[in-house]
Amino acid sequence: MHDNIQKLYTIAGKPSRKIMGLMSGTSLDGLDIALCQITGSGISTKVNLEQFTTIPYTKTMKDEILSVFSKKTGSLEKLTLLNPWMAIQQAQMINQCLSSWGITSADIDLIASHGQTIFHAPKSLHPTDAFGPATLQIGDGDHLAVHTGIITLSDFRQKHIAAGGEGAPLAVYGDYLLCADEKENRVLLNIGGIANYTYLPANQPIEKIFSTDTGAGNTMMDAFMRLHFNKPYDQDGLVAREGKVNEPLLQQLKSDAFFKLALPKTIGPELFNLSFLEAAKNKIGLTEISIPDTMSTLNLFTAQTIVEAIEQYVPKQDDYTIYTSGGGAHNPVLMQNLQQLLPSASIKSSLEIGIHPDAKEAILFAVLANESVAGASMYAGANATKIPISMGKISLPT
Repeated sequence: MHDNIQKLYTIAGKPSRKIMGLMSGTSLDGLDIALCQITGSGISTKVNLEQFTTIPYTKTMKDEILSVFSKKTGSLEKLTLLNPWMAIQQAQMINQCLSSWGITSADIDLIASHGQTIFHAPKSLHPTDAFGPATLQIGDGDHLAVHTGIITLSDFRQKHIAAGGEGAPLAVYGDYLLCADEKENRVLLNIGGIANYTYLPANQPIEKIFSTDTGAGNTMMDAFMRLHFNKPYDQDGLVAREGKVNEPLLQQLKSDAFFKLALPKTIGPELFNLSFLEAAKNKIGLTEISIPDTMSTLNLFTAQTIVEAIEQYVPKQDDYTIYTSGGGAHNPVLMQNLQQLLPSASIKSSLEIGIHPDAKEAILFAVLANESVAGASMYAGANATKIPISMGKISLPT
């Protein structure tokens, strides 16, 4: 038997595994690295977050990603070159972290890498009948494995699509395994570049769990800040706080066909970008609007579409608590808008249930890797199709 196959077999049989979860989302701010000690699998899964950090992307990295990010046309050569290059950059970040933490690669059982999303194409976004949904993440798993010396699982979203899904959102699986409660109905709301939520009704099997994207999270606000201030995001909502909502623009943004699609659904910056904003302004003949007013409108746009998606599915008679994570959870204006729209709801940080709000998605991919090697296949039957939880392609160091 190949040494690394034997090693993987041994890892799968261990009562506990040390897994590094990697996440880089559509905000393009950097690489989240969560070092997790995971015990058990399935509903007996227990996660201890031992280390967490976010390593910011350099300007060169951001520029290279943006040269192909969410573009319908571009350089095939550049995309081909970026796939291994991105993995090598991330491997260097991992090795740097391990060194600073006083940990060797031999101490790590697995890497779980989400990769860097370049293009997300749910069926609703393309009219080609011959093709189904598709998604593409770069950061090749083989290069990660070779340059770190650690068995790597990557490309998680492809199994979801192969089994009939759209590659997103995947949070439902980890949310259920880590956050379901016997007594409390929970909405786990993650506001990254795109916003999504998982509804966890109390004391219910996974077949009753529901997860969906809601629309734009931070993606349009972040892009607007990069354009006008050369900053990655609206820190503390300071720009949005200075403005007033433009109601006609808000309603035009919300009139897009995506919001009329049935739940569950998925989307990406391929729709929600600055071109989408400009098109909405043109349709209502809006020629002048201040930067703060635009940001204030985009902020409320995110909040309203989140709330409307929650109210569309979660039974009105259910009492529930919303637990937030992702970059948007740090935007006080966005949180205030959500609370005003849901005055009777209790909105808390996911930290209240033991999940680091910034590390949550990296942790979830570590959980998916754990299930891939040690768990039994589980299904999320409340979504449109039954999607197996066993995801991730395995790359060996040698």
